[in-house]
Amino acid sequence: MWNFVYDSVKPRGWLRRQLEIQADGLSGNLDKVWRDIRDSAWIGGGADGWERVPYWLDGFIPLAFLLDDEDKKSRAKKYIDAILDAQRRDGWICPCKTGEIASYDTWSLQLLSKVLSEYYVYTGEERVLNALYDAMKNYYDLLQDGTIRLFDWGKARWFEACIAIRLLYGKFSEPWLPELAKMLKDQGTDYREHMSEWRRPLNRWTFETHVVNLAMMLKSEAVSCDLLGESYTGSASELLSEIDRFNSTAAGVFTGDECLSGHSPIQGTELCAVAELMYSLELLYAFTGENKWAERLEKVAFNALPATLSDDMWAHQYDQMANQIACVEFPGRSVFRTNGPQAHLFGLEPNFGCCTANFNQAWPKLARSAFLCRDDVILQAIPIPSSLRLNGISVDLDTRYPFENILRYRVKTDRAFTLQVRIPSFARDLTVDGVPYRGEGDLRFSFEAGGAGEFEIAFSAEAHLNERPHDMASVEWGSLVFALPIRYSKKQIEYEKEGVERKYPYCDYEYIPQSEWRYALCGVGKKPRAGDAADEYPFSSINPPLKLSARVQRIDWEKEDGFDTVCAAYPQSRVPIAPPEAVDLIPYGCAKLRITELPKLP
Repeated sequence: MWNFVYDSVKPRGWLRRQLEIQADGLSGNLDKVWRDIRDSAWIGGGADGWERVPYWLDGFIPLAFLLDDEDKKSRAKKYIDAILDAQRRDGWICPCKTGEIASYDTWSLQLLSKVLSEYYVYTGEERVLNALYDAMKNYYDLLQDGTIRLFDWGKARWFEACIAIRLLYGKFSEPWLPELAKMLKDQGTDYREHMSEWRRPLNRWTFETHVVNLAMMLKSEAVSCDLLGESYTGSASELLSEIDRFNSTAAGVFTGDECLSGHSPIQGTELCAVAELMYSLELLYAFTGENKWAERLEKVAFNALPATLSDDMWAHQYDQMANQIACVEFPGRSVFRTNGPQAHLFGLEPNFGCCTANFNQAWPKLARSAFLCRDDVILQAIPIPSSLRLNGISVDLDTRYPFENILRYRVKTDRAFTLQVRIPSFARDLTVDGVPYRGEGDLRFSFEAGGAGEFEIAFSAEAHLNERPHDMASVEWGSLVFALPIRYSKKQIEYEKEGVERKYPYCDYEYIPQSEWRYALCGVGKKPRAGDAADEYPFSSINPPLKLSARVQRIDWEKEDGFDTVCAAYPQSRVPIAPPEAVDLIPYGCAKLRITELPKLP
C-alpha cells in the first residue's frame, strides 16, 4: 500500500494554472454567489443542510492548501469552525433537530467525516480530530441501539465513512471503530448482488444503477477490508469490467444520465461520476499499486473532466455526451434516460446542484495524488507538473505531460531514498538523458544522503484507433482522446429560479453548432502537432494545445428520431457523399461540441 502525502505536494506549470482558474471561477467563489453554500444550515442559515456544503469543502479545502491561499484557508476555516461550534454534546454534528435524526439520511455525515479527516491532515488541529471522533462515536451508538438505520444514499455509500474510520483507528485503535465499519457494511448495499442490472439500460431510476454510486463503489473494498479484517480480493476489477462491458464511453468514464445508459455515444455521464471515479481510481492505485488504475485515472482526468467544464470554470454541465453536436435545451422530452432537458447545458446548476458543489474536488485531488510514498521510496504516481517537499527530500517535475512526453526532474535530498517513476504502458522509445532504456516497468533512481541530480525521461506514443461498439471508433494518443470539434456560438441566459440567481459569469449558456459534423473517418496521422498559439487555459477550446491531422468524408448521418439537436446514435448509411477532406482533431477535453465516436471507412 502506498501512502498519500497531501500536505507535501504542490502543483507546478499547467497544473497550477488549472487550479488557479478553478480558484478564480465557480469553485473559489461558490460561498459568495450560491445560497446553498452562502446561507447553508451548516453555518446557521436556512438553505441546504445536507450534502452541498460538505461536497464543496471536499474540494475547496485541498484547493486552498495546494495554492497556499490564505483567504481561501480562512474561508474554509469559517465553515469548519461553524460546523464544530454547532456540534451537540452527544457528538451529533449534522444540522437537524433531535426528532428528525431517524429520518435524516446520514450520507451527509459520511461525507462530512471525509471533509473533517482532510482538514485535520492539512492543519493538525486537535479540535477537528476530537470533533470527528465524537461524531463517529455518536454514529456508532445510534446505529448500535437502533435509533437510526442506513437507507437511501447512506445505504448506497456506506463505505465513504471508512476513510474517516481508518484515520481514527490509526490514532486510537479502539475496537468500536472496526465494529462501526462492520455495521455500515452489514446495512449497506452489496453491489455484487446487482451486477445483472447493469447489462440493459432502463428509463428507470435506481440506487443500484446510479452512476455516481457506482463510481464511488469501486473503492469500497480498498477502503474497508483492513478495518473488517478481510482479505483484499480485487473485486473492483470485476465490477468495473462488468460496468464497462455494457456502459462504456470513449473518454474513460461510463454512461449514466443519471443511471447506467448503455454504450450509446449520445447518452450522458454525470459530472459527479467523473469526480468520484477519479477519487476511487486514486485510492485504488494507492492501495494496490496496480498501474491500470493510474492509467484509467489519467484518461478520465485529461479527457472527461475538462470536457464538461467551461474554459474559465465558471460553468459546467451535469451530463456530457461523447457525440455532442449541440448544448441546447430540449423543447420536449429529454434524450437522457433519467435527467431533464437542460442537463447538458453549461451553467450554475444545470439539472441539479450536486455537481455544482462536487465537481471541484476533481482537479485538487488529482494534483495532490502526483506523489505517493512507502518507507524510503517516493513514487511519481501521475507525471504531472508538481513538486514534493518531504522530510528533507526535494523533487521537482517540470513537464507538459500529457501534451508532450518529456519529464524533467530535479532532486535534492538530505537522506537516502529511491525515486520510482511510473511509465505509461503506451510509452515507446523510452530514454533517460537521451540514452535508450531497455528495461520494463517503472523506473527507479537511488539517491544517497546529501545527493542531488537532474535527469530527463522521454518517450513517444503513436495515435491509434480505439474500437467502439457498432463498428465505430475513437482516436487516442497517449492518455488523450481526440475528437472532431464543432464550431459554436454561445447564447447567454440570465434568470432567477427558486431564489437562485444566474447572472454573468455564473449564468447558463447554450452552445449552438456552426459547423459540419456528419463525417466518417478515413485515417489519422501518427502524432499530433502543437497548437497554433499558447493560451492561458491548459485545455483551451479556442487554442487547443495539440492538433492531430485526420482525413474524413461526409456521410448521410441523420438526427436522432424526435430531436433537432442530437445526432443519431449510429449512422444508418456509411456511403461517402463527398470527397475526402483534411481536418484537425483536438483533445476531447478541449472540444465542447464534438464528434468523438465516428464510423470508419476503408
